[in-house]
Amino acid sequence: MRETRIAEHFASHREVVERAAAELDGPAREVARVTVEALRAGRKVLAFGNGGSATQASHLVGELLGRFDRTRQPFPAVALSSDPGTVTCIANDFGYEVLFERQARALAQPGDVAFGFTTSGRSENVRRGLEAAGARGATTVAVVGGAGLVGGTADYVLAVPSDVTAHVQEVHLMLLHVWCILIDEALGEVES
Repeated sequence: MRETRIAEHFASHREVVERAAAELDGPAREVARVTVEALRAGRKVLAFGNGGSATQASHLVGELLGRFDRTRQPFPAVALSSDPGTVTCIANDFGYEVLFERQARALAQPGDVAFGFTTSGRSENVRRGLEAAGARGATTVAVVGGAGLVGGTADYVLAVPSDVTAHVQEVHLMLLHVWCILIDEALGEVES
């Protein structure tokens, strides 16, 4: 094992974080604003992704339903990759590419916010889930890597300026935490 490997990873992480902070500040603030407005209006958050991106989606939902940095009321949120019965049923009966599309068709409503996480930007099921949520009137947010959302569109595309999976996912985690901070500041009524 090279002794400099850890330092190299941290140094390249810092570079990606600095570029992402500069490029994504405005869009990330706008996504926070839209999400706060949706939650204030009683709408919900849908979040989805595959693999590591599924854990990011689940993490966002867990913070909204549970708590982030203060104990406050829960916010309505659903992670579309968290129920193994649903995931395996849809994938088996209809195909993995429609996994999030089918759920978005059933669950997305006008005014909701749908977050699709895909590190590569190439996940067909995430792209189709975002399209279906948008068709149902939800605001769509693609949280992706440097390639963008390949072959698809979303209301907001937050593309981390890197093609290194680890760095993209590290910044995705930072983004979802910043959104939770801003949501808590705007809406978090402290519970006793």
